[in-house]
Amino acid sequence: MPITPPGLVPAPLPRHEPREFVFSARDFARVKSLIHLHAGISLTEAKQEMVYSRLARRLRALGQVSFEQYLDQLERHPHSVEWQAFVNALTTNLTSFFREAHHFPMLVEQVAKNGRRPLVIWSAACSTGEEPYSIAMALVEHFGGFDAPVKVLATDIDTNVLATAREGVYREDGLTNLNAERLRRFFLRGTQNNSGFARVREELKALVDFRPLNLLAASWPLRAPLDAIFCRNVLIYFDKDTQYRVLHRFAPLLRSDGLLFIGHSESLFHASDLFHLRGKTVYELAPGVPGGSGRA
Repeated sequence: MPITPPGLVPAPLPRHEPREFVFSARDFARVKSLIHLHAGISLTEAKQEMVYSRLARRLRALGQVSFEQYLDQLERHPHSVEWQAFVNALTTNLTSFFREAHHFPMLVEQVAKNGRRPLVIWSAACSTGEEPYSIAMALVEHFGGFDAPVKVLATDIDTNVLATAREGVYREDGLTNLNAERLRRFFLRGTQNNSGFARVREELKALVDFRPLNLLAASWPLRAPLDAIFCRNVLIYFDKDTQYRVLHRFAPLLRSDGLLFIGHSESLFHASDLFHLRGKTVYELAPGVPGGSGRA
């Protein structure tokens, strides 16, 4: 039995508020299985409280009385619109403008080799839009105007964040990574009731095409070749087998000299037959891997 040193009082054990809904180990196991099957996301045991909190909101909204009832309905109706709400609730969207800033000079350096050839860049988990808009900004600056020969395809499984991205309105306190020149060139600042917000200029929006896409879907509505794929801080939510399947589908979409950008906490050691490290969290196709000829 542990002994408390003299003069010290043992800290009380944490007390948890009673839950509104029963959330059993079996319920959590079912959630883990369903989200992995549908979206490839691998939830750890540490995510139980997060899962309960987010899905409890869905139970309240639907007037349901238990997780068992909610999950039963999901399984009975595989084409229900609630599946999208389920996925939206369990996806994490953390992003900012010019996040992992070292990637953008590497992208510009790569495209500079090709003159004004039309470019297609894919932001494969675009969240609320900061990443694809940052890509578009970097390339507008490189080409010197909004007539840049660029199309940024921006996709995400979460339809809520896609709606925010399409709107292109952001709080000014979320634009701290942007200098004054970028704010002036690419945004319109709100006034009166819209004070404290800024809207992406329509000229920049025109370079970005937002679409819903599940990386586990049987097919992707994308044509090769792509000049670059940004898939940053996404693979960490997949197990290794799912990661490899996604990466295997990326390879034939990239040009032979195309680049794959991943997150700072990710690596592709387990996919060295597909991709080789080019720079800090930037990869190119491994020797002998054909690129730019397929459709996912």
